Amino acid sequence: MSNIHAYATTAANAALAPFEITRREPGSHDVQIEILYCGVCHSDIHQARNEWGNSIYPMVPGHEIVGRVTAVGDHVKKFKVGDMAGVGCLIDSCRTCPQCAAGDEQFCENGSTGTYNGIDKNGEITYGGYSKQIVVDENFTLLIPANLDIKAVAPLLCAGITTYSPLRRWKVGPGQKVAIVGLGGLGHMAVKLAAAFGAEVTVLSTSDNKEVDAKRLGAHHFVNSRNAEKMKSLAGHFDFILNTVSAKNDYNALLGLLHTNGSMVLVGAPAEPSQISGFSLIMGRRSIAGSLIGGLAETQEMLDFCGKHNITSDVEMISIDKINEAYERILNADVKYRFVIDMASL
Repeated sequence: MSNIHAYATTAANAALAPFEITRREPGSHDVQIEILYCGVCHSDIHQARNEWGNSIYPMVPGHEIVGRVTAVGDHVKKFKVGDMAGVGCLIDSCRTCPQCAAGDEQFCENGSTGTYNGIDKNGEITYGGYSKQIVVDENFTLLIPANLDIKAVAPLLCAGITTYSPLRRWKVGPGQKVAIVGLGGLGHMAVKLAAAFGAEVTVLSTSDNKEVDAKRLGAHHFVNSRNAEKMKSLAGHFDFILNTVSAKNDYNALLGLLHTNGSMVLVGAPAEPSQISGFSLIMGRRSIAGSLIGGLAETQEMLDFCGKHNITSDVEMISIDKINEAYERILNADVKYRFVIDMASL
């Protein structure tokens, strides 16, 4: 076991502060990674503050991890010392259930293991990327394309795959009209990816001041969703809507923007339930669905796609001692578009 410096919270109402954790020595199938950068996800805040009611303390958040391989087990084949590697939201699953066999480890029927705030097969709490080092099974470790800026790669391990997976699964591509609802950490990645897939992309936002950024990121059109006349003119316009908003919003109004057989997929999860009229679905044979990150193979596919198209996140670098301030800024939508911690500051 190795003693590792980290930042942790010890209770729902406690600030994150320096903390020491232990990591196992690499086993025969393990990759040991010196963490260089870790993205900050809104779910880190939900978990740190026990807003989902499942938090385990002490907690070291962070599931957008990029670093340098410093040791490998004797059976590891994909990595060697010195390689750049990534770790996303999962570090294990049962690997035998139908979901795992299909490459959907995030839906493991026996329970996948989160990178942090989980319990591993040895009964130990899992600790995330707000730390100097992590040891992960090779099968849950990802290869980073060499041409990408690794600082801006970190958020791809969550925001990237969260938006890539539904775009891929619903076969978004050339000739399709796609709306992205919200332009935040998830939304800005959705715009970049949907444009790279060849779709005609419209951003729907309540903030006019986001129009310039939306078009810089690759959107072809921008609409303020509070403009009733403009929204009315878009009735039946879109083939696909990706809704990234985590605040309550009007699903029925958005469903009315879909063409026949169109789908709206949710990747944002508002805390309050939303009403959906059956007529919003029946009239036009429309669908509403949800999506949760992606499996390991799909996450690697996403990274390779981003490497091919030179796609990374727009990031603001911070030092680890600014993490509590960063949480407040995220809650105030004061970041474009993801914070990334420089772990050299720890």
